Amino acid sequence: MQHTQPFLSHCRLRFLVMMAICLLPTCFLSCSRDADYKKVDFTQKTDNEKKDSTPVREPLRVAVAAMISPKETFIYYREIIDYIGAKLNRETLLVQRKTYGEVNGLLARNGIDLAFICSGPYVMGSDTAGFSAIATPVIHGKPMYQSYLIVHKDSPYQTIEDLKGKTFAFTDPDSNSGSLVPRYWLKQLGTRPEDFFHSITYTYSHDNAIMAVAKQLVDAAAVDGHYWEYYQQRNSYYSGKTRVIKQSEPFGSPPIVVSNALAPDLKKALASILLHMHEDPDGRRILAGLMIERFEKPRAEWYAPIRAMVSYLSQNDGTHGDVPQKPEK
Repeated sequence: MQHTQPFLSHCRLRFLVMMAICLLPTCFLSCSRDADYKKVDFTQKTDNEKKDSTPVREPLRVAVAAMISPKETFIYYREIIDYIGAKLNRETLLVQRKTYGEVNGLLARNGIDLAFICSGPYVMGSDTAGFSAIATPVIHGKPMYQSYLIVHKDSPYQTIEDLKGKTFAFTDPDSNSGSLVPRYWLKQLGTRPEDFFHSITYTYSHDNAIMAVAKQLVDAAAVDGHYWEYYQQRNSYYSGKTRVIKQSEPFGSPPIVVSNALAPDLKKALASILLHMHEDPDGRRILAGLMIERFEKPRAEWYAPIRAMVSYLSQNDGTHGDVPQKPEK
């Protein structure tokens, strides 16, 4: 049903959106397996370990930014992280942070070893945050993804221009699909989100952005197309209440990166595990659960459109200018 009440003030809307998102039941998945995990104090040693002079290896620290909300992140990524640990015969420690910037900061400080990050933070931080990409997921036969601009299925909006004066949800400030792309679209129109929309908010995950639109807490949002398609196929309770009105051109999919501080042999081992994961029955099963066919070695040209877009957005003239990208699909 379309909204008919007057728009709320920016502050009140932002508060209500975030409170409602926090209280929404997580219907994407039927159950949580948090109880399967126990906290382990790696500083404690057993009697056998105390007698053994062999140095105890530190756990592999794996970070996941909040591309999806915390509970779903835990469920989605626990199997792949456990798989990597089993192949290395090494304990793994899952590290979660709210923003992509926090994960980049951990990589820069050598606070983590491996990370699942967004394409935007990869492009913007790889030169300064001290990490390199080792694997890119292939989905539907391509190592690429798109940003989807979504609205409620019953809304009258058909184009981005129709959203002028409406309410909008970004995901993370550094997200490619959830922030950079819609900002780029608006700059092509000669405007900014702060001027174009009635109000904006941040959900800090793609599933929360989808839910916000489905619940009509906001009029529109930009999300990772892979996640929207995943929910459409696996559990469309919320995504089915939305529809896509615009898609970006393809970009290199969010890569898996490793800290440059890791030993070369460990980097090589991690890359090999991921790039050959689809050849192993157990690995193939885990990938299928994530709708990933396999991982491929990243190529710089896959991420070149993001670099061009970031460069275009850094121009502060506020005009249309020459857009250094391919035409929209």
